[in-house]
Amino acid sequence: MSTPGAYLRLARAGWILVREGVVAALPGEQLTGLPRFGWRVARALSRRRVAGQDRSERMAKAIDRLGPSYVKLGQFLATRPDVVGRDVALDLASLQDRMSTFPSAAARAQIAESLGAPVETLFEGFDEPVAAASIAQVHPAIVTRDGAPARVAVKVIRPGVRRRFHNDLESYFLAARLQERYMPGARRLRPVEVTETLAQTTKIEMDLRLEAAAISELGENTRDDPGFRVPWVDWQRTGRDVLTLEWIDGIKMSNLEALQAAGHDLERLAATLIQSFLRHTLRDGFFHADMHPGNLFVEGDGTIVAVDLGIMGRIGKKERRFLAEILYGFINRDFRRVAEVHFEAGYVPAHHDVAAFAQALRAIGEPIHGQSAETISMARLLTLLFEVTELFDMQTRPELLLLQKTMVVVEGVSRALDPHFNMWKAAEPVVSDWIAANLGPRGALADLREGGAALVSLARQAPELAARSEKLAREIDHMAEHGLRLDGETADAVGWAAARHGRLGRLALWVIAAALLWIAWQVS
Repeated sequence: MSTPGAYLRLARAGWILVREGVVAALPGEQLTGLPRFGWRVARALSRRRVAGQDRSERMAKAIDRLGPSYVKLGQFLATRPDVVGRDVALDLASLQDRMSTFPSAAARAQIAESLGAPVETLFEGFDEPVAAASIAQVHPAIVTRDGAPARVAVKVIRPGVRRRFHNDLESYFLAARLQERYMPGARRLRPVEVTETLAQTTKIEMDLRLEAAAISELGENTRDDPGFRVPWVDWQRTGRDVLTLEWIDGIKMSNLEALQAAGHDLERLAATLIQSFLRHTLRDGFFHADMHPGNLFVEGDGTIVAVDLGIMGRIGKKERRFLAEILYGFINRDFRRVAEVHFEAGYVPAHHDVAAFAQALRAIGEPIHGQSAETISMARLLTLLFEVTELFDMQTRPELLLLQKTMVVVEGVSRALDPHFNMWKAAEPVVSDWIAANLGPRGALADLREGGAALVSLARQAPELAARSEKLAREIDHMAEHGLRLDGETADAVGWAAARHGRLGRLALWVIAAALLWIAWQVS
């Protein structure tokens, strides 16, 4: 149940988005009826001084006013082009954390509370913050490691940020429920489930021990990978609110001039980056999902170091096979096989025609052939693929969309390093190795071993399953004979919930409208 505060917070956010011109900057010419009228009203209410700004600038200004939880919301929605549209997702992806730092005294208090010791005891030196984001800020510090001083980066959670996120998430859920109730066409996008994913992602990010675990896992996976690594973690100085890890002395990958001046081979860096990402994705099923150039450093020997692993992606073996076979099928123009993979994975409902779906895929794949390889974007291919699958009722797959978003970013970074970057040539060794290991004879043997293990596990559970089946059969017989009965408390609860749902549904929009008018009167 949403509190009155949730309605007011949602109304305030809507008013700020309107006043800063974000709603007016969205494409509204194709709207009809009440949505188009609302868009025209939003244009009239926008501040005049933002009339010349583009949509990205307006979003940045609105997010500044709304606070840290909306910064994180924008970053999250950048991973969901199916929800906000491709152009808006790209605008959101370009936004950087624009938060001011908080006092060092507050950071020291957070560290002492989380680690149970004062900063002076834990660190040889502790400096002022050098970077701030929506959830945390980073301080340089010195520790003793293996008997020698070592520089570290100390990431500290913002005081009070969890309470702020909790309050704002309540209004996000309210908006999602209203969208599902009053916009039937949006139900396929499952806005409530999207909000639940955001809530879970944020909870993980706000426990820095989990980010440390992600760094450790990726470090183990990539220990022997050429040209890529992650920082080491100082577990003794890491807790829920504090993460201490190796300080990276390198050049940010966004600084192309500095990379060139240092003599780095940009073409080799581009190939190493995309191969590393595909290796993590296909081989490990675990990848850094926020690989923008600000999170990538290049050390003196050309090694790429990834930082800020708060957002990670995981895909299972089925999804990895799905990705590899799709790429392989498009390269070889085997559109029928690509269509079959979608049906085998259960992504497209079985009542659709495989041949018709293969025809739609051909509309994507044929324009690719005849182009030079360096002009073909793998990320664009996946974007078009997901657009077509919408016509065939493919449900939203968050793990695949996160993969798509990350591939868009990684491919963009590679092409910035090398404008003539050949994505397919760079990816071929990694994709070929994975296909040989998983779709050939070796893959069949591995599947056979996994199947055998599953059968053994099933045999061990057979007595328990038989007992449950017998109990279920007795309960079904009892219901068939006596009917299904609810106790009085349950029946009262169902009736009360139905009545409340109807009343709130009718009053929700009126409350929001009244709140907007009140805020507008206060502002004026």
